[in-house]
Amino acid sequence: MAELLDISRIYVEPAAAEMPRGREILARWPEATLVEVESHQRIPELFGDETNVRRWVRIKQEALVLGVKKTMTARPNGRSADFIAPSTANGCAMACAYCYVPRHKGYSNPITVFANIERVVSYLRGHVGRQGGKPEANECDPVAWVYDIGENSDCSVDALISDNVRDLVELFRDLPTAKASFATKYVNRDLLDWEPRGRTRIRFSLMPPADAKVLDIRTSHVAERIAAIDDFVAAGYEVHVNFSPVVVRDGWLDDWRDLLDHLDAGIGPEAKKQLAAEIIFLTHNRGLHEVNLGWHPRAEDLIWRPDLQQVKRSQNGDLNVRYRTGAKGSYVRALTDLIAERTPYLRVRYAF
Repeated sequence: MAELLDISRIYVEPAAAEMPRGREILARWPEATLVEVESHQRIPELFGDETNVRRWVRIKQEALVLGVKKTMTARPNGRSADFIAPSTANGCAMACAYCYVPRHKGYSNPITVFANIERVVSYLRGHVGRQGGKPEANECDPVAWVYDIGENSDCSVDALISDNVRDLVELFRDLPTAKASFATKYVNRDLLDWEPRGRTRIRFSLMPPADAKVLDIRTSHVAERIAAIDDFVAAGYEVHVNFSPVVVRDGWLDDWRDLLDHLDAGIGPEAKKQLAAEIIFLTHNRGLHEVNLGWHPRAEDLIWRPDLQQVKRSQNGDLNVRYRTGAKGSYVRALTDLIAERTPYLRVRYAF
């Protein structure tokens, strides 16, 4: 844990500090300086201060925010999951150069963890109950409603801080019509003891190591993630892979061929039998590009490619860039054809 987290300052909503989970978290870092805040969403020295770019990674390592989740909603999704569950955390201790969260939280996004886990669990139990049985199969799952429990954080890292993620895994293992799901770039072997009984899907994010070395900052090595797959399958998790983000550059397809061969050699028959993939090509953002230039400009040589990308304004007004229409379709076909050739058992759930 020390590699990722060395918490020296905790920003605390008073109500969160009074909750059992909040007290547990504060007790883990008794030496930390406590800073009382009115809202976990409004901390000027963390969010919205462009001078923080120079301290980007240090803030992630040293700062923690403890708050109360105010709004409970399960937002329909329909691609990776049927629903996005109310979050028990947001932000991250890792520092992937393409992460979209800083677009919404300003110039730094350390972990914010929510103390009112009992309310989240109660809401989800009720929401799953109201859905009843899944009427028909879809690309999320053939029989279960899938709830993404880590849209704005990495649950494997969140589990280093509190038992929130474990509480959700234990909730879903007793819900026969639903399962939890989250993507991760961090191998946390403590999760192997949780007995998920097939009701939690972990999606290990993978990319060629040459890209990960530049873009996946402070994450587990790609080889370590692949090496963990068999163990997580044996522990009762459903394990999928995320090929995300796929970055187009000279030699990209050759490196993906090598990665697929490494994956094929690194997992056993039980993992292959249940493996599926999500493929997401890079979407970048002009504002994040400017932030990255302040702390990690080398990454922008890979992911800011105006010669290959086109601008698209998002629903919230941000200027995003993605690979050009037409060309992107050919990239998707090239990668899915390669998967069919090198790992024919790997079912592609969706690719875009």
